[in-house]
Amino acid sequence: MIGRLRGRVDGRGDGWALIDVGGVGYMVEGSARLLDNLPSDGEAVSLAIETYVREDQLRLFGFTSEEERSWFRLLMGVQGVGAKVALAIQGVLSAADLTQAVAAEDKAMVSRAPGVGPKVAQRIVQELKDKIPEAQFIVAAGDAGQTDAGAGGKVLEEAMSALVNLGYQRVQANQALMAARGKLADGDDNVEALIKQALKEISS
Repeated sequence: MIGRLRGRVDGRGDGWALIDVGGVGYMVEGSARLLDNLPSDGEAVSLAIETYVREDQLRLFGFTSEEERSWFRLLMGVQGVGAKVALAIQGVLSAADLTQAVAAEDKAMVSRAPGVGPKVAQRIVQELKDKIPEAQFIVAAGDAGQTDAGAGGKVLEEAMSALVNLGYQRVQANQALMAARGKLADGDDNVEALIKQALKEISS
């Protein structure tokens, strides 16, 4: 199975790009977001790959990060969601956007993707809300808080762990931490302050 490709962009079309790896051209399918952000033809690129194998076909789906590939797998596990729908969603929502949408059960945000109706969007947020890896929560919360990915991520991780240990669900803890981050002044978002404010958000 192919898990990653490192090579050079050798052309692109509607929904796909050709990646030259040592003289072998791999046709990689991807979201509109991926294809828009690919470097120019002839330039180097490295993509995480999800290999899809069936008796009559072999398809390669490309992603700029492991987080995006993880989301593709999660989306594909939802009933009624195939590769086309999953890529359409990832074309309009980043991994962090998806984490926030699912955590908040925001089906309207998910249904922004072309071809995704309210029923499918509702099924996605309901089925995936308890399947988001904790690291995804931390990345998304850090992005929303516009904090340093290293120190800020560590603070969020410790605060999340503390809330989960107190018996709160990760989705609930994430929502409380997001709200807490928005109310704390810069420099005051240490672990203790975050936990105290998050608990206030949960009880309000």
